[in-house]
Amino acid sequence: MMRIIADLHLHSRYSRATSRDMDVEHMARWAKIKGITLLGTGDFTHPVWLRELRAKLTPTERGLFTHDGSHFMLTVEVSNIYTAGGRLRKIHNIIFAPSFEVADKVNAVLGRFGNLMADGRPTLTVPTDRMVEYLMEISPDCMLVPAHAWTPWFSLYGSMSGFDAIAECFGDQLKHIAAVETGLSSDPPMNWRLSELDQVMLVSNSDAHSPAKLGREANVFACELDYFEILRVLREKDTSKFLYTLEFFPEEGKYHYDGHRNCNRRMTPKETRAHGGRCPVCGKAPTVGVLHRVEALADREEGFVPEGAVPYRNLVPLEEIIAEANGSKPGTVGVREEYYRLCQALGGEFNVLLDAPVEDVLRLSSARIAEGLRRVREGRVSIAPGYDGVFGEISIFKDGEEIREPADEEPAQTTLF
Repeated sequence: MMRIIADLHLHSRYSRATSRDMDVEHMARWAKIKGITLLGTGDFTHPVWLRELRAKLTPTERGLFTHDGSHFMLTVEVSNIYTAGGRLRKIHNIIFAPSFEVADKVNAVLGRFGNLMADGRPTLTVPTDRMVEYLMEISPDCMLVPAHAWTPWFSLYGSMSGFDAIAECFGDQLKHIAAVETGLSSDPPMNWRLSELDQVMLVSNSDAHSPAKLGREANVFACELDYFEILRVLREKDTSKFLYTLEFFPEEGKYHYDGHRNCNRRMTPKETRAHGGRCPVCGKAPTVGVLHRVEALADREEGFVPEGAVPYRNLVPLEEIIAEANGSKPGTVGVREEYYRLCQALGGEFNVLLDAPVEDVLRLSSARIAEGLRRVREGRVSIAPGYDGVFGEISIFKDGEEIREPADEEPAQTTLF
């Protein structure tokens, strides 16, 4: 059975603040570079993007699509904004669909609640529970997954506009919710502290807005490349086929701690409480982060592992490892060239991060990059946690730390992609 690395939440170039390179061709190319088996299409509610998908994707007989050897699943993230329980709710949800025909029916219904042309992630006035009901009427092979469930502003448990319990959001439609997305700012152990989440599978996706960010979080299955089989694995909680998730270190997510970006102030939940729920710089209420919200709703102690929990692995993107090792920034020419070289020589980014012997990386690259990879695999990193929309800062090496190159060895040279 093949290993499937699946990233099912991302955006096309028709979403706001998204790279113009988020088209089918670039997605397929970067999937190969990274070693991603299955990508979501994102944004299938957008009429122009859907037209492009129809023109460029070839349907399989298993509810998926292909382009130039890469596999895709029809997906979209929608923003539901509505009033429930006397409060304004703002929740992002991911929808999966098995065919263009089903996607057309979904769009016909959702178009009654918002302008689908305005954004690849449309804003809808329909309550989330009612939307689930509509989706199940259209096709029982649709699936809805609450997106980045803990982020403050637009999520199931968000401190600013979410709910305190999953049943409050979904009501009698909860029976159709098989998975919840943890988001970049939380990881499985944080979610395991909430017993009600034992009833769902925890999934992780990139929410990428540019091709280089694809796969920064992902899911690893051991099953056929089949839409209906993946849904079965999630709905039946088949942990023999859902191997593990690939996670950011949650501190790197941009809403992990409490804080105020304008005041350049990050705070732990304990510090926020000590300051009476106020920013010590400006005196206003800070943005309450994911860690604080998890602690507020948790009914289990830190460290609890539920029976049947899907394992996980924390990773740092390869470009970030290379950039820190070289004293540079991700995306710069030298870093990107080294990234391409290692991916080509060692079978893709995920093979480098997960499987390649460190000795092979050392043979092909520098001692600092090889040591950086080793430390990330062992979890030996330091992180200044993210807060209020600011990503956390990971440090693999100490300032001024030197890593010696092996004597009499030269880095191997290979061609670029």
